[in-house]
Amino acid sequence: MTDTQPASRTERDASERRRKTRGVRLFIRDIVLIFLAAIIISVGIKTFLIRSFYIPSSSMENTLQIQDRIIVNQLVPDVMEVEHGDIAVFRDPGGWLHAPPLDTRAPIIEAIDWVLSVIGLSAPDSNDHLIKRVIGLPGDTVECCNAFGQMSVNGVPLDEPYLKLPEGVSKVSKDDFAVEVPANALWVMGDNRYNSCDSRCNTAGPTEGFVPLDNVVGRAFLISWPSSNWSWLDNYPSVFAGVEEAGR
Repeated sequence: MTDTQPASRTERDASERRRKTRGVRLFIRDIVLIFLAAIIISVGIKTFLIRSFYIPSSSMENTLQIQDRIIVNQLVPDVMEVEHGDIAVFRDPGGWLHAPPLDTRAPIIEAIDWVLSVIGLSAPDSNDHLIKRVIGLPGDTVECCNAFGQMSVNGVPLDEPYLKLPEGVSKVSKDDFAVEVPANALWVMGDNRYNSCDSRCNTAGPTEGFVPLDNVVGRAFLISWPSSNWSWLDNYPSVFAGVEEAGR
């Protein structure tokens, strides 16, 4: 009996070590699978549903501040229609953006930023996009300004509470204009009207200031960061009430 006990104890110890090793391997395997599944799901969401952008300029103040992070619904406009007042993110139709300064960063920072962009937690291409509020839809007539300094769409004057204007100024656009929005295009403007190069200052470009619907990436609906600025983004349907009916 005494000769077999040590051998039996050794076998039990070896078996216990194998069990623990196998348990650690299974745990690591499960963690890796969960991590990969999370990445696949995140990439799918970023590709088809939502993604993040940051705000590089002051053109949408006070609605959006520089360096705000926003969440964009990418189902607009392919699945869901663009509406008046939507805050649209779009690719440059041509000549709206100047070449951004070269940003030289350490390779490790570039790698981390790339990984985060894949799963939708970073937006390194934000400087290649613009964000403005949709004022005119296809077929609309947009004019500014009436005797009260207001802009009108299809003859309906707009009372725009989201605007940032210089102190003492009531006219919502420095320059007067009147345009008819062509098919499959938008007329967009920044909320910071006197500090926004939007459709008004790009009329000499290839699309005459209009944004093709094909260039629209999606509709911003949430400020996600910083937490102090967290809020849903409104398209102010009451502001544009009656505009569509007037355009028929």
